Amino acid sequence: MQQQNSVILLHGLHHAPFIMRPLAKRLQVQGFDTYQYGYRSLRDSIKVSSASLNNWLERYHHPEQPIDLVGHSLGGLIIRDFLVSYPQWQIGRCVTLGTPHLGSVCADYMWRLAPAIVGQSYIDALDGTVAPLPEHIIMGVIAGNHPFGLGQLVLGYHNRKLRLQNSPLPDEYLTHDGTVYLRETKLETATDHLIMPVSHTGMLVDPAVAEQTGYFLSNGKFKR
Repeated sequence: MQQQNSVILLHGLHHAPFIMRPLAKRLQVQGFDTYQYGYRSLRDSIKVSSASLNNWLERYHHPEQPIDLVGHSLGGLIIRDFLVSYPQWQIGRCVTLGTPHLGSVCADYMWRLAPAIVGQSYIDALDGTVAPLPEHIIMGVIAGNHPFGLGQLVLGYHNRKLRLQNSPLPDEYLTHDGTVYLRETKLETATDHLIMPVSHTGMLVDPAVAEQTGYFLSNGKFKR
């Protein structure tokens, strides 16, 4: 079997590294060497988190060895900031899972009503102002369309507001994974975009998502 790059997995908001363990184990079966990187999603800003990742790599990783990056939700935004801020690393391919690349309506509500729920992760990240993806980066985006989770209370309310508008909206505009809208995951400069029947957190334990993640890391495209 061909030697695979090391894969660093970044969790999302309110989570810890262990949440990525099921995905990591499935990637290991596919031949990848994985590491579940942890950061303080509420306390630290996206800039601090990406700097911490860089510091960890400087301490434990050889700069000439390529790495792949996989991020869930906020973790995908940290990856984007890291790619721009620390271009010296050899990057293979990247995959984001349920990442609101265009900003998060759900986070917007929380920031206005109860800022402590999103903490420092809102500014320069969930507000949709992350730096553009560098042109040379190969990134695959996986999005879910199964609405399950506490966030669907907020998004259900938002959808009702949208439906009261005079102009009708397509179903795709209203579709979400329980936390993130499908339309929020679409990054024009991404290499590939795949919609799967999973929820925002459920995608982390879904075997098909793990298979598609590994396939993209190996082939630069999703399996269709």
